[in-house]
Amino acid sequence: MPTAFITHPDCLKHDMGRGHPEQPARLTAIEDQLIASGLEAYLKRYDAPLATDEQVALVHPMEYVTAIREAAPESGTVHLDPDTAMNPHSLGAALRAAGAAVLATDLVMKGEARAAFCSVRPPGHHACRVRPMGFCIFNNVAVAAKHAQAAHGVQRVAIIDFDVHHGNGTEDIFAGDPTVLMASTFQHPFYPYSGTEEPASNMINVPLAAGAGSRQFREAVEQHWISALDAFKPELVVFSAGFDAHVEDEMAMLQLRDDDYAWVTAQVKAVADRHAKGRIVSVLEGGYALSALGRCVVRHVKVLAELD
Repeated sequence: MPTAFITHPDCLKHDMGRGHPEQPARLTAIEDQLIASGLEAYLKRYDAPLATDEQVALVHPMEYVTAIREAAPESGTVHLDPDTAMNPHSLGAALRAAGAAVLATDLVMKGEARAAFCSVRPPGHHACRVRPMGFCIFNNVAVAAKHAQAAHGVQRVAIIDFDVHHGNGTEDIFAGDPTVLMASTFQHPFYPYSGTEEPASNMINVPLAAGAGSRQFREAVEQHWISALDAFKPELVVFSAGFDAHVEDEMAMLQLRDDDYAWVTAQVKAVADRHAKGRIVSVLEGGYALSALGRCVVRHVKVLAELD
């Protein structure tokens, strides 16, 4: 089976202003590295569809979806919070990002792809049930998980989040839900200053101090994630794939390297192979050092495609 690579030109049109780190160049940096690495020849490309309001409303109340539609400007820029803005193309990009997660889930669950990577923006893991924040409008990985359950009868979904920021939106949506297990690492204390105060039992949160690197990250995965994932026995694994814990990324202060992203992908892929028939959906979150972002996405996808 091929590995799917899902993206859409509309995701390049979302622009939150000059100097904003969550910029269209993030996706072009990934494309450049796909070509330079030769990996593109091994992937099957798909255009991300627009998620329907009903698909987004599996995660966010329909009133929230309607409010986002009404906030979308016809010109100029509208701020949803100090970090998160919409231009006239942002609604389409956000619906493509959520739609990519839906399509990826369908391809993997139907056996049409061994795994799928969604190269999309805006990211999603800070989007809470009724609140956009932290560059995020809709929670794409949550949409993937809920769609897997609603459309494919999946009973247990694992969400793996190695972004440098805690996925507070995903936790807000799934805390206490026994059908979803979320395993994450994140710098703490750091934005959004969450994830450490009595998390629900289905949240395997491992905070890492500023300056932590490969050793601390790998220990967190080996000592906390893997046993919990094996006990949970997920039927689908969804990556919230942020690459901003990289040593080259100046937005944060963790010290991960290219090899760490290949390694963690392999560790989690082994879990998916044991319990989920290898079914993996991965959705881009953060990563703002463009060269490191492109390189690490390539390493991540190579493992998903069984080429590394």
